[in-house]
Amino acid sequence: MDSQNNSSTFRVLMFPWLGHAHVSPFLELAKKLSKRNFYVYFCSTPVILDPIKQNLTREAKFPSIELVELHLPSLPDLPPHYHTTNGLPPHLHKTLAKAFDMASPDFHRILTSLKPDLFISDFHPSALASALSLNIPTVGQTIGSSMFLVDALKKVTGANFPLRCNYLRDYPNDDHDLTLGDRILQSCERSSTILLVRGFKDIEARYLDELSVLTSKKMVALGPLVQGPGDEEDPNTAEAGRIIEWLDKKEASSVVFIAFGSENYLSKEDREDVAQGLLLSKVSFIWVLRSPKGEKLNLKEALPEGFLEMVGERGLMMEGWAPQRKILSHPSTGGFLCHCGWSSVLESLSFGVPIIGMPLQFDHPANARLVEDVGVGLEIKRDKKGRLHGKEVGRLINEVVMDRNGEEMRKKAKELSRCLREKGEKWIDAAVAELINLCGKKNHQE
Repeated sequence: MDSQNNSSTFRVLMFPWLGHAHVSPFLELAKKLSKRNFYVYFCSTPVILDPIKQNLTREAKFPSIELVELHLPSLPDLPPHYHTTNGLPPHLHKTLAKAFDMASPDFHRILTSLKPDLFISDFHPSALASALSLNIPTVGQTIGSSMFLVDALKKVTGANFPLRCNYLRDYPNDDHDLTLGDRILQSCERSSTILLVRGFKDIEARYLDELSVLTSKKMVALGPLVQGPGDEEDPNTAEAGRIIEWLDKKEASSVVFIAFGSENYLSKEDREDVAQGLLLSKVSFIWVLRSPKGEKLNLKEALPEGFLEMVGERGLMMEGWAPQRKILSHPSTGGFLCHCGWSSVLESLSFGVPIIGMPLQFDHPANARLVEDVGVGLEIKRDKKGRLHGKEVGRLINEVVMDRNGEEMRKKAKELSRCLREKGEKWIDAAVAELINLCGKKNHQE
């Protein structure tokens, strides 16, 4: 995308981490900024940028977004198609983080060449430091819930908050013994006077307030930054059509959709317990099962013997991919059984669908508790050994999809969905005003 003839007033470089849950909201914000007098440089690895380039070229709606490739160093176990967390085998996550950090000198050269008016990133302390060394205003953008951020920061600061979450599961440290909390703290310290927050006060007000006190920054809510169902990429259009046709035949709010994001893979025990829960619930379902890149998934082997035959037409099993936003926005979908990654939570609420939370790792437990607190879902609890129980899975599916309690959750979720539609662009306009102010200060200083 060759657009050196920039007519927009402010030039911003955006640099998310290499995960889909990071790239997607950053790209949504990039699209919104490009329509509001910003020229956006969007930096990531080629394997991430290639499908984005195809999408932007096909739409031809965003000429003020320019894609900038960052090439990671070549490592024996990490060929270029692994320069993303999407489908990355779990044992290579640490290797990817190492390669990403090793690319810091190349990223500094990109910054020096582009000289943007503003730099927006998530928790990359070294990238933010590079921008500051060049006198470029920096802004941190969060992609997780504020509840999760409060908990992570509390662990490294020792702060004594009135709100005590304690639902965060530990992330592994990197090679430099820098914990996630340390990364977040350093990034907040290197951000300007504001932090961009992917979320909204209607469900996170108290945590946003705590986060502001802890970081001494103004929290600027962006809303969910979720694409509409019409913007969703369909790598298999025929399969997507088959799914929608199947949903069209179901009653309103009668189907549970089951998916666990792009980086999570269920254990054999978890698959068996979910399958048992579905057999007991009698609810119609769409279940997406994924495996890491390079591993072939065999549904018959991955599921309990006879499961596919027992559910028959009541269920659709998908390997690797399904049009998630199209499914969530369909009137037949009555519940979403997911890991409670923040992107999945916000997508579900954007389309008014209550959640059955099955946390797997990292921030998922904190997000699941928030979903329960807000009254838009329930969490499947594990026993002391970390095991699920099929009966409990089935009971909660029924409660959310079929029972009166589920109707109340659905009503609350739809209210939040309306709120997001009504306020979303206003939140972006307020954020743009803050960013323009930062760019103006920089230009004034020069």
